[in-house]
Amino acid sequence: MTKIRLLLLDGHSLAYRAFYALPVENFSTSTGQPTNAVYGFTSMLINVLRDEQPTHVAVAFDVSRHTFRTEEFSAYKANRAASPVEFKGQVDLIQEVVRAMGIPAVQCDGFEADDVIATLTGRALRTGGEVFIVTGDRDAFQLVNQQVTVLYPKKGVSDLARMTPDAVQEKYGLSPTQYPDYAALRGDPSDNLPGIPGVGEKTAAKWIKEYGSLAQLIDRVTEVPGKVGDALRTALPQVIINRDLTALRTDVPIDLAITDCELRPWDEVAVEQIFEALQFRTLRDRLFAGRPKTTKDPGRQVIGGATVPGPKAITAVGVAGSAAKGWLAGLRPPCSVAFAGVWGRGVGVLDAVGIVDSVGAAAIIEVTDLAAKCAVLDWLADPAISKWAHDAKGPALALASAGSTIEGLAFDTALAAYIVAPGQRSFVLADLAQRLLGRELLTETSSDQLSFDDAQSHEGLAEQAAVIGELTLELTKTLESEDALKVLVGIELPLVDVLARMEHAGIAVDIAELQTLSAEFAATMHDAETRAHEIVGRAFNLGSPKQLQEVLFFDRNLPKTKKIKTGYTTDAEALQALYAQTSDPLIEQLLNWRDRSKLRQTVDGLLPLADA
Repeated sequence: MTKIRLLLLDGHSLAYRAFYALPVENFSTSTGQPTNAVYGFTSMLINVLRDEQPTHVAVAFDVSRHTFRTEEFSAYKANRAASPVEFKGQVDLIQEVVRAMGIPAVQCDGFEADDVIATLTGRALRTGGEVFIVTGDRDAFQLVNQQVTVLYPKKGVSDLARMTPDAVQEKYGLSPTQYPDYAALRGDPSDNLPGIPGVGEKTAAKWIKEYGSLAQLIDRVTEVPGKVGDALRTALPQVIINRDLTALRTDVPIDLAITDCELRPWDEVAVEQIFEALQFRTLRDRLFAGRPKTTKDPGRQVIGGATVPGPKAITAVGVAGSAAKGWLAGLRPPCSVAFAGVWGRGVGVLDAVGIVDSVGAAAIIEVTDLAAKCAVLDWLADPAISKWAHDAKGPALALASAGSTIEGLAFDTALAAYIVAPGQRSFVLADLAQRLLGRELLTETSSDQLSFDDAQSHEGLAEQAAVIGELTLELTKTLESEDALKVLVGIELPLVDVLARMEHAGIAVDIAELQTLSAEFAATMHDAETRAHEIVGRAFNLGSPKQLQEVLFFDRNLPKTKKIKTGYTTDAEALQALYAQTSDPLIEQLLNWRDRSKLRQTVDGLLPLADA
């Protein structure tokens, strides 16, 4: 019997990541339906099916924002804005794609997608199988063990970090079973779970390492010294709520056996219809090229289900240290350059470059040592050397952070492709290679988003540089035929360095004023809490729905709100209606406390970004 390899995907989490990773204006059908989230999710699904070779697959989805967690803590995820108009409807389309591929789309009222995933993970483990979870929710790290790996998107949905027990330990210094304890202390602004004032990730991890678990920390909470110890003791009721909400449920009542998730041949007619309706012709070709599997000639590539000749092989040398200066001096311009690194939020770091010159000399140079770094920066800053690049603003931002710049930039394939066809869905290098040159470029190492994991592979940089050279020749012909080359050379290229320097300079923020606002909101919260306690005649936790129900509906005998599983709802809408009906002074203080709590969390969330 074949061992089960179950692939589980968090549909909502990945759909949101895809939505924000791909520009919505470049992805829509002829009828005007936005499809960027569907495209990104489907592309990722095709890749992970190819890479992980699962025997069983399922995709989990949220039903609504109202779950058992919002019943226990009404502020849970209350800070999240309504979904963008362009996003609405795309989850339904993703479910149509998934079902057309014969993959179960699973959801359960009152639970979140990651609870469904945790439940199916437990069922698969009981069969002796392996589980691979693709999700952008770090709460899933608590499920990791020797049989369970989380594939966590480092940027967008295309680059996945393999979170094994060793990877979690390396990233956080904690075991997967300790992760939810750590998360409870750290808080989670995205879920509106408050952290402890003055306590960041390092302190939270330190406490869990020192005491072993949150339970043991609570037992010895009086031993924690200093202001952070005082803050911990004050925030302990919220920390306990955080821990309860962070735990994933493994008992979700879903009627789906692991055998129902077996990956079977899909309905090709249904797949053709949905992909045609979404106008995903390239993705359709990739999907059908991957199934059934065929033996590929190493010198050929599969495109649209057929093999076509691949590019001429590029033989790249690795150049390091003091040898970099001499190798760069021998190049014959123009030179195509591909960059590896991370950049975004006004900062960036350059890790390596791949260079191919006009006669095919190719190298990969890592800028990890001073001699190589100086040689590369000097070469890039030399205006006499003509350079071709792709989306050079990001690397220019990284260079600005190093006090350098790109001079001699004669062509940018991303900008050129945009001038030629601004309505295209994507301008990333891999998509341009497929669209304009008809082949798949599997590896991209440059990023316009700060990465979850700074470790990046530099393999493929020389191939990327070679593709940039080919695209430059192809796009130059098109620009010349449309009399648009002057737009690139006269307007777009000069702005690359200007925009990079503007982003690097950033916007001045008055951190002291933000800190003052945070303190003012905290003081108002404390005042509202004190008054609430005085009205009731005893202390209670304003953030606990259970305690609020007891105080409002039994101690004060106020009219009961909507019945829910755990009693009566105390969400914002219900309390506002109750206040309009009763003008009860306790509810007034409670609403004031919640309002200032949200404002404080917003300001506190801005402070680390401003300080960075």
